[in-house]
Amino acid sequence: MKRFRRLIALTLALATTAALSGCGGQTAAQSASASASASAAVSASASAAASASAAASDYQQDAAALAFDSTKWNYDADNDVYWQIGVQYCSAPEDTAYETMGIYVPGAYLTGTENADGTYTCTVNAAGTAGSHTAADAPVVVPVNTPGYAASAAPTAYSYSDVSSYLEAGFVYLQPGIRGRQTGAGEQSASSDSAASGGAPWGVTDVKAAIRYYRYNASLIPGDPNAVFSFGMSGGGAQSALVGATGDSALYTPYLERIGAAMYAADGSALSDAVTGSMCWCPITSLDYADEAYEWMMGQFAASDARAETSFGSALSKDLASAYADYINALGLTQDGQALTLEQSADGVYQSGSYYDFILSEIETSLNNFLADTTFPYTETSGQASFPGGTNGGFGRAAGGTGTAGQLPDGAQAPDGSQLPSGGQDAASSSASGTTYETVQDYIDSLNSDTEWVKYDAATNTATVTSVEAFVEQCKNATKSLGAFDEIDRGQGENSVFGDGSTASLHFDSTLASILEQNAAQYAQYSDWDAAYVTDYAGDLTQTDELGTAVQTRVDMYNPMYYLCGYYDGCGSSTVAPYWRIRTGIDQTDTALTVEANLALALQSDSSVKSVDFASVWGLGHTMAERTGDSTTNFIDWVNTCAAG
Repeated sequence: MKRFRRLIALTLALATTAALSGCGGQTAAQSASASASASAAVSASASAAASASAAASDYQQDAAALAFDSTKWNYDADNDVYWQIGVQYCSAPEDTAYETMGIYVPGAYLTGTENADGTYTCTVNAAGTAGSHTAADAPVVVPVNTPGYAASAAPTAYSYSDVSSYLEAGFVYLQPGIRGRQTGAGEQSASSDSAASGGAPWGVTDVKAAIRYYRYNASLIPGDPNAVFSFGMSGGGAQSALVGATGDSALYTPYLERIGAAMYAADGSALSDAVTGSMCWCPITSLDYADEAYEWMMGQFAASDARAETSFGSALSKDLASAYADYINALGLTQDGQALTLEQSADGVYQSGSYYDFILSEIETSLNNFLADTTFPYTETSGQASFPGGTNGGFGRAAGGTGTAGQLPDGAQAPDGSQLPSGGQDAASSSASGTTYETVQDYIDSLNSDTEWVKYDAATNTATVTSVEAFVEQCKNATKSLGAFDEIDRGQGENSVFGDGSTASLHFDSTLASILEQNAAQYAQYSDWDAAYVTDYAGDLTQTDELGTAVQTRVDMYNPMYYLCGYYDGCGSSTVAPYWRIRTGIDQTDTALTVEANLALALQSDSSVKSVDFASVWGLGHTMAERTGDSTTNFIDWVNTCAAG
């Protein structure tokens, strides 16, 4: 299988060299030159990659089933919006409750004639304007509303309030239904098997199919097919990152063909599913090493429940943290030309080295941004909110083994009472839930209440952070059980992401599996060890899905780093989005800060990427975190900036 993946990577790399040079080193001049032409290159390279991946296929596309019906528009006269729902974006859907979409367009972009049944037949009005855009250059935004990698049902009713901000900005809004780990008549769970296809890679496959459908019918639907932006939060943020990183990956071709996606334009040229930009709030991603990252960043400092001294988990936690150091040291991440690595330390597991200093600087930057942005007196807020359609993505069990980590309270909503993509998440307007601090010094003193790890200079209003461990103990305790993503009993939500048509939940972390096997004798000294853990993991990793794809390949397909770093075979095998915006609440305990920071570093090293806007927001948790303003307005402004070049 590894040889096969290398062959795919080589084939597509030859087709996409112009825009996919980020997997090896490049000079600053080369990087600047590539970045300057990134927007133009993405379209051409995407077409080349799509052609290469489809060349050997005998796929027969159902043109009639994929044709958009321009005689079925509905019209909202009060708000001047044309819309359709129930638009089937593939010719062989498994479940139309998910594999259809809504399309929402500013009224000025279409010229409509009313039909006898009250619907409208429309043609594109090229001269129409809305916001700062025309029907020809309007950005197309695609919400990936899949918190926790859950399914997102297709819209079944029209609501102007859900899309108003985007349409008023002049955007075209595509809202696809998306299969997920909970798909079908009943929800998948760890306790019952389901034949529904909802795990990896079906969710991202559905988003790709919706984008391909739009491009296949671009002459009938307003908007710029070369200015498509995905956005999502939590598991949706992860899948938005995947949409941005996996453009035209050949690994997705058999899945797209299985559901009858649009692979070719009417003239026979290959269609692309690559996007221009990806917005990711708190992406729960890079699942191949997410367990190890969690233990290095947080778990190694915990000593209760599964990590208690009397449990084999206490040793496993340290071993996972050590394995993460091995991974970082092999990954090849750099910042400003400096290799980022971890070194052994007197205290803690690998709490030293240039990578440690980098994470420390990210924490410090987040705190100093907070000090610059905040007026005192300041009242702490809960910092918890979700993308619409579900709670946050921290759906795994809490450290005690029961309940759910980081769940929202019943009735949680955006500050203005609307669903979050409409009203956004104000940067600091969640319901007040904490202490009020009269001065900056009062706040700094609270951070240092157990041990001094923040040094504050009042003259410059800046802070210096001296310890990752102290930050974690004060702000970011481990709340998820050991095996934070691939738990020993397959009890985490991500286990169901890698379930297949016959088994609802599977193990997927090959590194964790190897550690259990290698250290079984050591772990056997603890009373809670069970030798079956070794065979459970090993057995699950041999499973294949209904298309014959192995678990490890599916993990690769759902890992943006697989497409971005030379450490992986897949580097260079996709068309990467040139524009990225990543935000995370630094207090979130759903994943390690390293996951989002590594993604940003990998993108910054990719010469096909034009811009990476990354920030961790102090004092906020698993939410659509923003330093200032609200998430919707900031997202719209970012899209407009990217679209302007």
